[in-house]
Amino acid sequence: MKMRAGIVGPADMVEFICEIANESNQTISTVPFVYREPKDTTEIINNNHELVDVWIFSGPGIFPFAKKSRSNQLFFYLKMDGFSLTKTMMEIGYKNGKSLNMMSIDFLTDKDVKETYKDLGIPFRNVSIKAYSPESPLEDYLTFHESLYVNRKTDTCVTALHFIYEELKKKGIPVYRILPTRSNIRETLRTAYQKWETHHSRQSQIAIVFIKIDKETNKEKPSYDMNRLDLEMQEFILDFAEDVSGSFVQMGVGTFIIFTTRGALNEKRKEIGMLLDKCELFSDVPANIGIGYGESALAAEENARLALYYGQNYGPFCAFLVDANRVIEGPLNEQKKLGITEASIEEETARKLKRCGVSASTFRKIVSLQKQMENQSVTALDVSTWLKMTQRNARRILMGLVNGELASVIGTEATDLKGRPRNIYRITVE
Repeated sequence: MKMRAGIVGPADMVEFICEIANESNQTISTVPFVYREPKDTTEIINNNHELVDVWIFSGPGIFPFAKKSRSNQLFFYLKMDGFSLTKTMMEIGYKNGKSLNMMSIDFLTDKDVKETYKDLGIPFRNVSIKAYSPESPLEDYLTFHESLYVNRKTDTCVTALHFIYEELKKKGIPVYRILPTRSNIRETLRTAYQKWETHHSRQSQIAIVFIKIDKETNKEKPSYDMNRLDLEMQEFILDFAEDVSGSFVQMGVGTFIIFTTRGALNEKRKEIGMLLDKCELFSDVPANIGIGYGESALAAEENARLALYYGQNYGPFCAFLVDANRVIEGPLNEQKKLGITEASIEEETARKLKRCGVSASTFRKIVSLQKQMENQSVTALDVSTWLKMTQRNARRILMGLVNGELASVIGTEATDLKGRPRNIYRITVE
Protein backbone atom coordinates (compact mmCIF):
# COMPACT_ATOMS: atom_id res chain seq x y z
CA MET A 1 0.00 0.00 0.00
CA LYS A 2 1.30 3.46 -0.91
CA MET A 3 1.63 6.23 1.61
CA ARG A 4 0.11 9.53 0.48
CA ALA A 5 2.50 12.28 1.56
CA GLY A 6 1.41 15.92 1.55
CA ILE A 7 4.48 18.03 0.72
CA VAL A 8 4.24 21.62 1.99
CA GLY A 9 6.67 24.47 1.34
CA PRO A 10 7.80 27.06 -1.22
CA ALA A 11 7.55 26.05 -4.88
CA ASP A 12 11.21 25.14 -5.43
CA MET A 13 11.44 22.99 -2.29
CA VAL A 14 8.14 21.20 -2.94
CA GLU A 15 9.33 20.34 -6.45
CA PHE A 16 12.71 19.13 -5.11
CA ILE A 17 11.15 16.92 -2.40
CA CYS A 18 8.59 15.44 -4.82
CA GLU A 19 11.36 14.64 -7.31
CA ILE A 20 13.24 12.63 -4.68
CA ALA A 21 10.08 11.02 -3.27
CA ASN A 22 9.07 9.82 -6.73
CA GLU A 23 12.24 7.73 -6.82
CA SER A 24 10.38 5.48 -4.37
CA ASN A 25 7.20 5.35 -6.41
CA GLN A 26 6.40 1.85 -5.11
CA THR A 27 5.86 3.10 -1.56
CA ILE A 28 5.12 6.86 -1.64
CA SER A 29 2.79 9.03 -3.69
CA THR A 30 3.17 12.78 -3.26
CA VAL A 31 0.52 15.48 -3.09
CA PRO A 32 2.22 18.90 -3.51
CA PHE A 33 1.01 22.02 -1.67
CA VAL A 34 2.81 25.32 -2.37
CA TYR A 35 2.19 28.12 0.12
CA ARG A 36 2.43 31.87 -0.45
CA GLU A 37 3.47 32.43 3.18
CA PRO A 38 4.39 29.92 5.91
CA LYS A 39 1.23 30.80 7.88
CA ASP A 40 -0.86 29.38 4.99
CA THR A 41 0.19 25.92 6.21
CA THR A 42 -2.62 25.79 8.81
CA GLU A 43 -5.33 26.34 6.21
CA ILE A 44 -3.68 23.92 3.74
CA ILE A 45 -3.79 21.10 6.30
CA ASN A 46 -7.35 21.83 7.48
CA ASN A 47 -8.67 21.88 3.91
CA ASN A 48 -6.79 18.84 2.60
CA HIS A 49 -6.20 16.41 5.48
CA GLU A 50 -8.47 13.79 3.89
CA LEU A 51 -6.25 13.65 0.78
CA VAL A 52 -3.06 12.57 2.55
CA ASP A 53 -1.81 10.13 5.18
CA VAL A 54 1.17 12.13 6.49
CA TRP A 55 2.52 15.67 6.11
CA ILE A 56 6.13 16.54 5.24
CA PHE A 57 7.24 20.16 5.61
CA SER A 58 10.20 21.77 3.89
CA GLY A 59 11.66 22.99 7.18
CA PRO A 60 11.03 23.39 10.93
CA GLY A 61 9.82 26.98 10.49
CA ILE A 62 6.50 25.68 9.17
CA PHE A 63 5.94 23.31 12.08
CA PRO A 64 4.32 25.83 14.53
CA PHE A 65 1.68 26.65 11.90
CA ALA A 66 1.05 22.94 11.32
CA LYS A 67 0.40 22.41 15.04
CA LYS A 68 -2.39 25.00 14.91
CA SER A 69 -4.33 22.81 12.49
CA ARG A 70 -7.10 20.39 13.46
CA SER A 71 -5.22 17.38 12.07
CA ASN A 72 -4.04 14.46 14.21
CA GLN A 73 -1.96 13.03 11.36
CA LEU A 74 1.77 12.35 11.46
CA PHE A 75 3.96 15.44 10.83
CA PHE A 76 7.58 15.43 9.63
CA TYR A 77 9.92 18.26 8.64
CA LEU A 78 13.29 18.41 6.95
CA LYS A 79 16.15 19.30 9.27
CA MET A 80 19.13 21.42 8.32
CA ASP A 81 22.50 20.20 9.55
CA GLY A 82 26.22 20.68 9.04
CA PHE A 83 26.15 18.96 5.65
CA SER A 84 23.54 21.46 4.43
CA LEU A 85 25.69 24.34 5.68
CA THR A 86 28.84 22.92 4.04
CA LYS A 87 27.14 22.95 0.65
CA THR A 88 26.08 26.60 1.13
CA MET A 89 29.53 27.67 2.37
CA MET A 90 31.19 26.12 -0.67
CA GLU A 91 28.91 28.23 -2.86
CA ILE A 92 29.74 31.39 -0.88
CA GLY A 93 33.48 30.87 -0.54
CA TYR A 94 34.66 28.90 -3.52
CA LYS A 95 32.10 29.80 -6.17
CA ASN A 96 31.52 33.45 -5.32
CA GLY A 97 34.84 34.15 -3.59
CA LYS A 98 33.32 35.78 -0.50
CA SER A 99 34.64 35.75 3.05
CA LEU A 100 33.20 33.16 5.42
CA ASN A 101 34.17 34.98 8.60
CA MET A 102 31.46 37.67 8.85
CA MET A 103 28.19 35.79 8.51
CA SER A 104 24.85 35.54 10.28
CA ILE A 105 23.32 32.06 10.23
CA ASP A 106 19.86 30.99 11.37
CA PHE A 107 18.09 27.73 12.27
CA LEU A 108 21.31 25.73 12.85
CA THR A 109 22.72 25.00 16.30
CA ASP A 110 26.02 26.42 17.58
CA LYS A 111 27.44 22.91 17.56
CA ASP A 112 26.55 22.26 13.88
CA VAL A 113 28.05 25.58 12.76
CA LYS A 114 31.26 25.33 14.82
CA GLU A 115 31.91 21.73 13.77
CA THR A 116 31.37 22.63 10.11
CA TYR A 117 33.94 25.44 10.34
CA LYS A 118 36.34 23.10 12.13
CA ASP A 119 35.92 20.33 9.53
CA LEU A 120 36.57 22.83 6.71
CA GLY A 121 39.63 24.23 8.50
CA ILE A 122 38.19 27.76 8.59
CA PRO A 123 38.73 30.01 11.67
CA PHE A 124 35.47 30.56 13.52
CA ARG A 125 35.14 34.27 14.29
CA ASN A 126 32.61 37.08 13.72
CA VAL A 127 29.90 34.50 13.00
CA SER A 128 26.51 35.13 14.60
CA ILE A 129 24.06 32.27 15.07
CA LYS A 130 20.34 32.26 15.89
CA ALA A 131 19.30 28.64 16.45
CA TYR A 132 15.75 27.54 15.68
CA SER A 133 13.18 27.83 18.46
CA PRO A 134 9.46 27.09 17.97
CA GLU A 135 8.66 29.99 20.32
CA SER A 136 10.39 32.59 18.11
CA PRO A 137 8.23 34.30 15.45
CA LEU A 138 9.72 34.10 11.95
CA GLU A 139 10.05 37.89 11.90
CA ASP A 140 12.63 37.61 14.71
CA TYR A 141 15.02 35.82 12.35
CA LEU A 142 14.56 38.55 9.75
CA THR A 143 15.34 41.23 12.35
CA PHE A 144 18.36 39.21 13.51
CA HIS A 145 19.97 39.22 10.04
CA GLU A 146 18.99 42.78 9.09
CA SER A 147 20.21 44.33 12.34
CA LEU A 148 23.63 42.66 12.14
CA TYR A 149 24.10 43.67 8.51
CA VAL A 150 23.01 47.28 9.04
CA ASN A 151 25.40 47.57 12.01
CA ARG A 152 28.21 46.14 9.83
CA LYS A 153 28.76 43.17 12.10
CA THR A 154 28.18 40.82 9.16
CA ASP A 155 28.47 41.11 5.41
CA THR A 156 26.60 37.90 4.40
CA CYS A 157 23.37 36.28 5.64
CA VAL A 158 22.59 32.56 5.54
CA THR A 159 19.00 31.47 6.14
CA ALA A 160 17.02 28.25 6.03
CA LEU A 161 13.73 30.04 5.30
CA HIS A 162 12.59 31.00 1.81
CA PHE A 163 10.46 33.79 3.32
CA ILE A 164 13.50 35.44 4.96
CA TYR A 165 15.64 34.86 1.87
CA GLU A 166 13.15 36.78 -0.32
CA GLU A 167 12.74 39.63 2.18
CA LEU A 168 16.48 40.18 2.57
CA LYS A 169 16.95 40.09 -1.21
CA LYS A 170 14.33 42.85 -1.57
CA LYS A 171 16.37 44.98 0.85
CA GLY A 172 19.54 44.43 -1.17
CA ILE A 173 21.24 42.43 1.58
CA PRO A 174 23.58 39.61 0.42
CA VAL A 175 21.81 36.39 1.38
CA TYR A 176 22.13 32.65 0.70
CA ARG A 177 19.79 29.77 1.47
CA ILE A 178 20.61 26.60 3.34
CA LEU A 179 18.87 23.71 1.60
CA PRO A 180 18.47 20.14 2.86
CA THR A 181 20.67 17.56 1.19
CA ARG A 182 19.24 14.76 -0.92
CA SER A 183 20.31 12.21 1.70
CA ASN A 184 18.49 14.21 4.38
CA ILE A 185 15.28 14.24 2.32
CA ARG A 186 15.53 10.50 1.59
CA GLU A 187 16.05 9.74 5.29
CA THR A 188 13.04 11.87 6.28
CA LEU A 189 10.84 10.14 3.68
CA ARG A 190 12.04 6.72 4.85
CA THR A 191 11.31 7.55 8.49
CA ALA A 192 7.88 8.91 7.57
CA TYR A 193 6.99 5.73 5.69
CA GLN A 194 8.15 3.43 8.49
CA LYS A 195 6.20 5.33 11.15
CA TRP A 196 3.11 5.53 8.95
CA GLU A 197 3.25 1.80 8.25
CA THR A 198 3.45 1.04 11.98
CA HIS A 199 0.67 3.55 12.76
CA HIS A 200 -1.52 2.16 9.95
CA SER A 201 -1.04 -1.38 11.23
CA ARG A 202 -2.06 -0.37 14.76
CA GLN A 203 -5.10 1.56 13.57
CA SER A 204 -6.26 -1.54 11.66
CA GLN A 205 -6.25 -3.73 14.78
CA ILE A 206 -9.59 -5.23 15.80
CA ALA A 207 -11.35 -3.48 18.69
CA ILE A 208 -14.09 -5.11 20.74
CA VAL A 209 -16.23 -3.18 23.21
CA PHE A 210 -18.12 -5.06 25.94
CA ILE A 211 -20.95 -3.15 27.64
CA LYS A 212 -22.44 -5.01 30.58
CA ILE A 213 -25.24 -4.18 33.00
CA ASP A 214 -24.84 -5.89 36.37
CA LYS A 215 -28.14 -7.73 36.86
CA GLU A 216 -26.87 -9.58 39.93
CA THR A 217 -27.06 -6.48 42.14
CA ASN A 218 -30.65 -5.85 41.09
CA LYS A 219 -32.25 -9.30 41.36
CA GLU A 220 -35.26 -7.73 43.07
CA LYS A 221 -36.14 -5.85 39.87
CA PRO A 222 -38.91 -7.67 37.95
CA SER A 223 -37.64 -9.28 34.73
CA TYR A 224 -39.92 -7.11 32.57
CA ASP A 225 -38.34 -3.99 34.11
CA MET A 226 -34.90 -5.26 33.15
CA ASN A 227 -36.09 -6.07 29.64
CA ARG A 228 -37.63 -2.61 29.29
CA LEU A 229 -34.37 -1.02 30.47
CA ASP A 230 -32.52 -3.25 28.02
CA LEU A 231 -34.59 -1.97 25.10
CA GLU A 232 -34.11 1.66 26.13
CA MET A 233 -30.34 1.25 26.35
CA GLN A 234 -30.15 -0.45 22.97
CA GLU A 235 -31.02 2.83 21.24
CA PHE A 236 -28.06 4.88 22.43
CA ILE A 237 -25.67 1.92 22.29
CA LEU A 238 -26.67 1.46 18.65
CA ASP A 239 -25.97 5.18 18.09
CA PHE A 240 -22.49 4.71 19.57
CA ALA A 241 -21.87 1.63 17.37
CA GLU A 242 -22.82 3.69 14.31
CA ASP A 243 -20.47 6.52 15.37
CA VAL A 244 -17.50 4.13 15.55
CA SER A 245 -18.49 2.34 12.29
CA GLY A 246 -18.98 -0.88 14.27
CA SER A 247 -21.17 -3.97 14.24
CA PHE A 248 -23.58 -4.39 17.15
CA VAL A 249 -24.46 -7.73 18.80
CA GLN A 250 -26.54 -8.35 21.92
CA MET A 251 -25.62 -11.35 24.08
CA GLY A 252 -28.67 -11.83 26.28
CA VAL A 253 -30.25 -9.27 28.59
CA GLY A 254 -27.83 -6.58 29.69
CA THR A 255 -24.76 -7.55 27.63
CA PHE A 256 -23.84 -5.74 24.41
CA ILE A 257 -20.83 -6.17 22.11
CA ILE A 258 -19.51 -3.78 19.45
CA PHE A 259 -16.94 -4.88 16.84
CA THR A 260 -14.90 -2.12 15.19
CA THR A 261 -11.28 -1.07 14.54
CA ARG A 262 -8.80 0.64 16.81
CA GLY A 263 -8.57 3.64 14.46
CA ALA A 264 -12.34 4.19 14.36
CA LEU A 265 -12.64 3.89 18.15
CA ASN A 266 -9.71 6.21 18.83
CA GLU A 267 -11.49 9.00 16.97
CA LYS A 268 -14.44 8.68 19.36
CA ARG A 269 -12.62 8.08 22.67
CA LYS A 270 -14.37 11.03 24.33
CA GLU A 271 -17.77 9.46 23.68
CA ILE A 272 -17.01 6.43 25.88
CA GLY A 273 -17.50 8.56 29.00
CA MET A 274 -20.70 9.99 27.52
CA LEU A 275 -21.97 6.47 26.87
CA LEU A 276 -21.47 5.52 30.53
CA ASP A 277 -23.15 8.74 31.65
CA LYS A 278 -26.18 7.81 29.55
CA CYS A 279 -26.23 4.36 31.18
CA GLU A 280 -26.21 6.08 34.56
CA LEU A 281 -28.99 8.45 33.54
CA PHE A 282 -31.31 5.65 32.50
CA SER A 283 -30.91 3.44 35.53
CA ASP A 284 -29.27 2.93 38.88
CA VAL A 285 -28.21 -0.55 37.70
CA PRO A 286 -24.37 -0.57 37.57
CA ALA A 287 -22.85 -0.72 34.08
CA ASN A 288 -19.26 -1.13 32.92
CA ILE A 289 -17.34 -1.06 29.65
CA GLY A 290 -14.36 -3.21 28.69
CA ILE A 291 -12.39 -2.44 25.51
CA GLY A 292 -9.87 -4.80 23.95
CA TYR A 293 -7.49 -4.39 21.00
CA GLY A 294 -5.93 -7.30 19.16
CA GLU A 295 -4.49 -8.55 15.89
CA SER A 296 -7.27 -11.17 15.79
CA ALA A 297 -10.88 -11.22 16.96
CA LEU A 298 -10.01 -13.84 19.59
CA ALA A 299 -7.16 -11.75 21.05
CA ALA A 300 -9.32 -8.59 21.07
CA GLU A 301 -12.16 -10.46 22.82
CA GLU A 302 -9.84 -11.85 25.50
CA ASN A 303 -8.48 -8.35 26.17
CA ALA A 304 -11.99 -6.85 26.24
CA ARG A 305 -13.11 -9.43 28.82
CA LEU A 306 -10.02 -8.67 30.91
CA ALA A 307 -10.75 -4.93 30.67
CA LEU A 308 -14.36 -5.54 31.74
CA TYR A 309 -13.12 -7.56 34.73
CA TYR A 310 -10.92 -4.63 35.82
CA GLY A 311 -13.81 -2.21 35.40
CA GLN A 312 -16.23 -4.30 37.44
CA ASN A 313 -13.69 -4.63 40.24
CA TYR A 314 -12.89 -0.91 40.17
CA GLY A 315 -16.50 0.26 40.54
CA PRO A 316 -19.74 0.98 38.68
CA PHE A 317 -19.97 3.16 35.57
CA CYS A 318 -16.30 3.05 34.56
CA ALA A 319 -14.41 1.83 31.49
CA PHE A 320 -11.05 0.08 31.12
CA LEU A 321 -8.97 -0.73 28.05
CA VAL A 322 -6.44 -3.51 27.40
CA ASP A 323 -4.36 -3.11 24.24
CA ALA A 324 -2.73 -5.73 22.01
CA ASN A 325 0.36 -5.79 24.29
CA ARG A 326 -1.80 -6.39 27.38
CA VAL A 327 -1.15 -2.86 28.65
CA ILE A 328 -4.06 -1.82 30.88
CA GLU A 329 -5.45 1.71 30.74
CA GLY A 330 -8.21 3.10 32.91
CA PRO A 331 -10.53 4.16 34.22
CA LEU A 332 -10.97 6.00 30.91
CA ASN A 333 -13.77 8.22 32.17
CA GLU A 334 -12.44 9.02 35.65
CA GLN A 335 -12.24 12.75 34.89
CA LYS A 336 -15.97 12.71 34.08
CA LYS A 337 -17.16 10.68 37.08
CA LEU A 338 -20.00 12.49 38.70
CA GLY A 339 -19.39 11.28 42.24
CA ILE A 340 -23.03 11.83 43.20
CA THR A 341 -24.69 8.94 45.01
CA GLU A 342 -27.55 8.86 47.45
CA ALA A 343 -25.08 8.21 50.26
CA SER A 344 -22.98 11.24 49.30
CA ILE A 345 -25.87 13.72 49.30
CA GLU A 346 -25.48 16.05 52.27
CA GLU A 347 -27.99 15.80 55.09
CA GLU A 348 -29.36 19.32 54.49
CA THR A 349 -29.86 18.59 50.78
CA ALA A 350 -31.60 15.31 51.63
CA ARG A 351 -34.03 17.19 53.92
CA LYS A 352 -34.80 19.71 51.16
CA LEU A 353 -35.40 16.90 48.65
CA LYS A 354 -37.81 15.26 51.07
CA ARG A 355 -39.74 18.53 51.55
CA CYS A 356 -40.12 19.13 47.81
CA GLY A 357 -41.05 15.50 47.08
CA VAL A 358 -38.11 14.62 44.80
CA SER A 359 -36.21 11.36 45.32
CA ALA A 360 -32.43 11.38 45.72
CA SER A 361 -32.19 9.06 42.70
CA THR A 362 -34.09 11.48 40.45
CA PHE A 363 -32.06 14.41 41.75
CA ARG A 364 -28.82 12.57 40.98
CA LYS A 365 -29.96 11.84 37.43
CA ILE A 366 -30.91 15.48 36.78
CA VAL A 367 -27.51 16.62 38.08
CA SER A 368 -25.86 14.04 35.80
CA LEU A 369 -27.87 15.31 32.85
CA GLN A 370 -26.98 18.95 33.61
CA LYS A 371 -23.25 18.10 33.63
CA GLN A 372 -23.59 16.68 30.12
CA MET A 373 -25.30 19.75 28.68
CA GLU A 374 -23.04 22.35 27.04
CA ASN A 375 -24.54 25.30 28.94
CA GLN A 376 -24.69 23.37 32.25
CA SER A 377 -28.46 23.79 32.52
CA VAL A 378 -31.62 21.80 31.75
CA THR A 379 -35.19 22.31 30.56
CA ALA A 380 -38.32 20.29 31.27
CA LEU A 381 -38.01 18.89 27.74
CA ASP A 382 -34.46 17.66 28.46
CA VAL A 383 -35.53 15.97 31.69
CA SER A 384 -38.65 14.39 30.16
CA THR A 385 -36.67 13.05 27.19
CA TRP A 386 -33.84 11.52 29.17
CA LEU A 387 -35.76 10.29 32.21
CA LYS A 388 -38.71 8.96 30.14
CA MET A 389 -41.46 11.00 31.79
CA THR A 390 -44.03 13.58 30.68
CA GLN A 391 -43.04 17.23 30.39
CA ARG A 392 -45.74 18.06 32.96
CA ASN A 393 -44.06 15.76 35.49
CA ALA A 394 -40.59 17.13 34.60
CA ARG A 395 -41.80 20.71 35.16
CA ARG A 396 -43.32 19.72 38.50
CA ILE A 397 -40.01 18.17 39.64
CA LEU A 398 -37.91 21.14 38.48
CA MET A 399 -40.23 23.71 40.10
CA GLY A 400 -40.13 21.60 43.27
CA LEU A 401 -36.33 21.88 43.24
CA VAL A 402 -36.62 25.65 42.71
CA ASN A 403 -39.05 25.97 45.65
CA GLY A 404 -36.73 23.81 47.72
CA GLU A 405 -33.79 26.14 46.96
CA LEU A 406 -31.94 23.39 45.12
CA ALA A 407 -32.32 24.95 41.66
CA SER A 408 -33.06 28.30 40.03
CA VAL A 409 -34.61 29.57 36.82
CA ILE A 410 -31.77 31.25 34.88
CA GLY A 411 -33.64 32.19 31.71
CA THR A 412 -36.13 31.17 29.06
CA GLU A 413 -35.99 29.90 25.48
CA ALA A 414 -38.54 30.27 22.72
CA THR A 415 -40.43 27.20 21.45
CA ASP A 416 -41.70 26.36 18.00
CA LEU A 417 -45.21 25.98 19.38
CA LYS A 418 -47.56 28.71 20.53
CA GLY A 419 -47.45 29.45 24.21
CA ARG A 420 -45.11 30.70 26.87
CA PRO A 421 -41.32 30.39 26.49
CA ARG A 422 -39.68 27.36 28.09
CA ASN A 423 -37.89 27.91 31.43
CA ILE A 424 -34.18 27.06 31.71
CA TYR A 425 -33.13 25.63 35.07
CA ARG A 426 -29.81 25.14 36.80
CA ILE A 427 -29.18 22.93 39.82
CA THR A 428 -27.43 25.17 42.33
CA VAL A 429 -26.31 22.60 44.91
CA GLU A 430 -22.95 20.84 44.41
